[in-house]
Formats: sequence, C-alpha cells, structure tokens
Amino acid sequence: MSTLRRIGQTIIGLLRELGDENAYRRHLQAHGRPHSPEEWRKFHEHRLARKYKNAKCC
Repeated sequence: MSTLRRIGQTIIGLLRELGDENAYRRHLQAHGRPHSPEEWRKFHEHRLARKYKNAKCC
C-alpha cells in the first residue's frame, strides 16, 4: 500500500470519528438497528442532550 493511500485513509478515518459517523455505526451495531434518518436524529439528539445537560460555569 502506498504511503499516500495510507495517509488518505487515516485522514478519512479521523474525519469520520470527528463527525460522529463511527460512533453512530457503533450505536447501530450495539442496538441491532438499521440506519434511518429517524435513528440518526435520535442518536444525535441524545448525544447533544448528554453533552449540554450540565452547564459549565465561566
């Protein structure tokens, strides 16, 4: 495998992790659910609610 291809795959993997694609894929596998717009919405809302549940001071 060429160095350029490995670099490209690493960058794509990083972007998928930052964009929650990998977390969503793991969520689907863990719960045995198929991909759907409704499932993505529920997943995303749950993550945002958990992230912003506790307000940070200053």
